[in-house]
Amino acid sequence: MAHSRRDVILLFSARSVRLFAYGALSVVLALYLSELALTGAQIGLLFTLTLAGDAGISLWITTTADRIGRKRMLILGAALMVMAGVVFSLTGNPVLLMLAGIIGVISPSGNEIGPFLSLEQAALSQLLPSEERTGAFAWYNLAGALATACGALFGGFLSGGLMLSGFSELASYRVVILVYAACGCALVVLFLLLSAKVEAAATTSVKQRVLGLHASKSVVMKLSALFALDAFAGGFVIQSMVAYWFHIRFGIDAGLLGSIFFGANILAGISALLAARIANRIGLINTMVFTHIPSNVLLCLVPFMPTAGLAVFVLLLRFSISQMDVPTRQSYTMAVVAPDERSAASGVTAIARSIGASISPALAGVFLAAPTLLSAPFLVAGGLKIVYDLLLYRSFSKADLR
Repeated sequence: MAHSRRDVILLFSARSVRLFAYGALSVVLALYLSELALTGAQIGLLFTLTLAGDAGISLWITTTADRIGRKRMLILGAALMVMAGVVFSLTGNPVLLMLAGIIGVISPSGNEIGPFLSLEQAALSQLLPSEERTGAFAWYNLAGALATACGALFGGFLSGGLMLSGFSELASYRVVILVYAACGCALVVLFLLLSAKVEAAATTSVKQRVLGLHASKSVVMKLSALFALDAFAGGFVIQSMVAYWFHIRFGIDAGLLGSIFFGANILAGISALLAARIANRIGLINTMVFTHIPSNVLLCLVPFMPTAGLAVFVLLLRFSISQMDVPTRQSYTMAVVAPDERSAASGVTAIARSIGASISPALAGVFLAAPTLLSAPFLVAGGLKIVYDLLLYRSFSKADLR
C-alpha cells in the first residue's frame, strides 16, 4: 500500500508537470510560429501533422505497454517530449518543425497529448479501488487543469516580462519552448521512480487480441468513433488557435492571453471535480451529455460577442462546465473493459481522439486566414459537439453506470 500511495503521488505529479508545460506552450506556440514567418495556414497544417504523428506514436506505445512495460513506455514518451521541445527551440525550418512535431510529443492545444494519459489511467485504475476511480480521475483532471492554468499564466507573463527586459518577441517565446523541454526532463525522473505496481498484472491465458483488445473490442470501437467526432470538433478550437483568434480579433497580447487561459483552466478543473458528485446521482453517461450540450451552445456564442470583455466572459462561462465529461468519460471506459485491456482501451480511444483532432486545426487555420470566416471554428466545433452528445446518449444511455 505504501508503494501504491507513492506511485499515485508520482503519477499525479507527472500529470501536473506535463500539463504545466502544455499550458505554457499553448499560449505562445502559434505566436512563436508566426514570428518564424509561418502563415496561419502553415501553422494549422503543422498542428494537424503534430496531432497525426502523436496518434501513430501513441497507438504503438499504448497497445504494447501492457506487454513491454508501462514504465518503460512512459519514459519513452517523456524523452520524445524533450526532443520535440529542443528541435522547436533550435530551428525555424517548417520541414524540420513538422518532422519534430510528427515524431515527438508537443501539445498545441494545452490539453493532453502523447501516450501518458492512457498509461497513467490504466495504472491508477489498478492502484485504486474501483469505487474510488471516478473521484480519483476527477482529482487527476483537476490537478491537470490547475497545472495548465498556472502554465498558461507562467508562459504569458514570462514571455511578456522578457520582452519588457529587451528580448525580442521571437527570443521571448523561444525561452518558453525551452522550459517545455526542461519539463520533459523532469518527467523522465518522475517516471524512473515508479515501482512495479504500475505494471499490468501477468496473465496466463492466451487471447486473440486486436490492438491489445479482446472481449471489449466492440464497445471500445463504438466509443472510439464517437470520441473521434468530439475531438474533431474540439480541434477547431484548440487553445493555441483560440489564443490566436483573440489576438487577431481583439489584438490581445500574450501576457493577457495567459491570464485568460489561467482563469479558463481553473474553471475547467473545478467543473471536472464536480462531475464525480453529479455522476454518483445521475450516472456517467447522463453527466457527460447533460453538461456538455450547454457548454457547446456557449462555445457557438463566443464569436458573436461585440467586445473582448464579453467574448472572454462567455468563453470562461463555457469553461466552467466544459470538462465535466472528461473524468466521467475516462471512468466509463475503464469500467466497461477487462483489467488487462485498460491500457489498450484507453490508448485506442485516445488515439481515436488524436486522429479526429489532427484533421481540424488545418481547417481552422484556413478559416482564421479569411476575415469573413473568423466565426466558423467556434460554430463548427459547437455544432458537431452537440451532434456527438446526442449520438452518445442514444448509443449508451441504457448501459449507463455510476
